Order: sequence, then structure tokens, then C-alpha cells
Amino acid sequence: MTPFLFFRPTVRTALRRHWVPVALLLALSYPAANADEPTTATKSPVPAAAARGIAKAGEQLARAGKPPSVTACVSCHGAKGEGMAAFPPLAGTGFGYLLAQLDAFADDRRQNAVMGPIAKGLSPEERASTAAYFSGLPTRVRPIAAPPPAANDAGGWLAQRGRWADQLPACAQCHGTAGEGVGSQFPPIALLPTDYLQAQIQAWKDGTRPPGPLGVMRDIARKLSTEDVQALSAYYAQLHAKPASATPASQARQGAK
Repeated sequence: MTPFLFFRPTVRTALRRHWVPVALLLALSYPAANADEPTTATKSPVPAAAARGIAKAGEQLARAGKPPSVTACVSCHGAKGEGMAAFPPLAGTGFGYLLAQLDAFADDRRQNAVMGPIAKGLSPEERASTAAYFSGLPTRVRPIAAPPPAANDAGGWLAQRGRWADQLPACAQCHGTAGEGVGSQFPPIALLPTDYLQAQIQAWKDGTRPPGPLGVMRDIARKLSTEDVQALSAYYAQLHAKPASATPASQARQGAK
């Protein structure tokens, strides 16, 4: 049973009008990803043995594609799913999220000139295999203790506190304190290319990709400006440019030496 089934439609509608309880509910409804061991089994509803099996098939698709219509995933997303240029990282992203996106590309609920034909060229089983493979790869985004945002850090405030005057929840409430993603359905958003982030925000505004759990992303996107997205991208980039040990606690210890 999903964590939302016990809500009546009227209650659920009311919750959507109040971002704090919704965001907290979403964040608490899924187990946090294990950053040290981002295995398929920890992020996928597929049993561990089955996940290993389909991930192996997914690796073949990722590395070699499925000629002539499906190119190798690694040619755009990197040899280890780390992302390249304007193409987002896939490594360590939740199985449920990746599979949902491939299925959405395949049936045109999410529209993209590159990914649409590729997803259509894969069978449902092959899409699941590909999602299992990438979800089991190590991610570059680690959960770290993000310091409080500076007063002039627009991206930090949006990421950690939101902007309640516009009913914008903090990104951290669904995507983790460092944008590392939460569980299988809420993907990492740290280290995404700025152009890619802007394109996805626009896609939600235009209705050319599904709005996600409870439909919140379409509403959020329509309240974000290009400047907001650039500020968020810059914030997450600098946050992860620091060593994971460079937290306020470790900095205090260094200052005491």
C-alpha cells in the first residue's frame, strides 16, 4: 500500500495547499538512500537477486545500446553514469524514478526528441534493466551537513528554507539536505547542469513531463524564475565542490587545533 492511500481526496487536496506538511510527508514516506552503498537493492522494489540479474542486462544496454535505434546510454551520460555536458548524471538515482521516466518517454507523457525514440526502442523489461543498472552505480552526490545559507545566498535559501511568500517549499524537504535524493522516487538534483535544470523547469511549466508525486513539481516550476534555477544550480555545485568532511563540525575542530 502506498503511503498516500489513507488520505481522502478532499484531504489530499487540502494538503497540496500547504507545502510544509506535504513536503515532510513525502520526505518521510521513503527511506533515505544509502550513499556509501547505492546498490539497486536499496533503491528498488525488485528483490535483490532479481535486481542483480536485470542490472547485468541493463549494463549491456547501457554500454552497447540496441542497434540500430537505441544508442548506448554511456555515449551521452558518461561511462559510469556520471553525466556529461548538458546530459544529467544517472548513477545512483532511484530505480523507481528512472523506470518512471523511461516509461514516460516511451508513451510520450514526457516529451524529448532524443530520449523519446530511445525509450520507445526498448521493451518494458529492457527499460527496467537499464533503470536497475544505473540505480546501482555509485553516485557523486553525498549527503552532507549543509551549512545554513548566507543572507545573500538566494540559491541556498531556496534549497534549504524555500520561499514561503510564494508558497515554495525548500528543495531539501523532498530531495535531501544536500540534494542527494531521497528513496526511490525523489531523485538527486545536486550537480545537475544549469541548462538541464532550466529545460526541466520549462517542461513542467509547459506540461511536457509528468508532475511527479502529488503533482507538486508542476506547481513549483511555475513559481521559479530562470534566475531561481541558476541560483539553485550554483548553490548545489559549490556545496558539493567542498570535501564531505568540510562540515561546520569539522571546521570547528580544525579551528581548535
